Amino acid sequence: MNSIAVHAHSIRASLGNAEVLQGIDVAFSAGRWTSIVGPNGAGKSTLLKVLAGLLPHSGTVMLLGQPLVSLPGRLRAQQLAWLGQNESSADDLTVFDVAMLGRLPHQPWLSSPSAADHAAVELALKATQAWDWRARALGQLSGGERQRVLLARALAVQAQVLLMDEPLANLDPPHQADWLGIVRALVAQGVTVVSVLHEVSMALHADEVVVMAAGRVLHHGAAHHPDTHVAVERVFDGRLSIHSVADQWVVLPRL
Repeated sequence: MNSIAVHAHSIRASLGNAEVLQGIDVAFSAGRWTSIVGPNGAGKSTLLKVLAGLLPHSGTVMLLGQPLVSLPGRLRAQQLAWLGQNESSADDLTVFDVAMLGRLPHQPWLSSPSAADHAAVELALKATQAWDWRARALGQLSGGERQRVLLARALAVQAQVLLMDEPLANLDPPHQADWLGIVRALVAQGVTVVSVLHEVSMALHADEVVVMAAGRVLHHGAAHHPDTHVAVERVFDGRLSIHSVADQWVVLPRL
């Protein structure tokens, strides 16, 4: 039985005067990939930010058995990597330097990057097929290319838990397939991955799926289980249907 890498208990969070998360309880298994899906406004991104310690909330988040709020910042940053929507970085930084930012939690204050840091960055940039641009400025890249560099920055942390909010934004289908391969390789190494995805077909490649609506978790189950498919179809008001095609789950619009 899998242990729990991240556990959120009785989570409530607000944006402005609106309560977005309404007493959420959810646990994410270690060494597995869980995708969070649901309609716009369900609270998916808000939940992910709470798990990353980026938003004030009530309730408790446990990371690898420890209360998230009690972890020193450096240790938290070593154990948990984050890739958010519309992530930014200085456009004049080179691709290599942007990816090296992911190694900061591992470096003593004011120290130069070590050989291990350089190796981790090279590995991450090659995994996202961004190594050939390592000397280019981030501002010279397209949206999809930037996204691959920012993913490399998150991978360079080499954290035990990786949280990603809409990681496929601006990626064309071949690079979405590459992303899937990266996630599967991470999980094979024991990394816990939690992603928020609009691409429901891609989300169904995960080990587990969390279905959200109106700030609550409606279902949490195996991605291949019929109950999960029913929950996904219902949360989108029956406007899509899930089918098995060539041993893959395909999501089609229901007209």
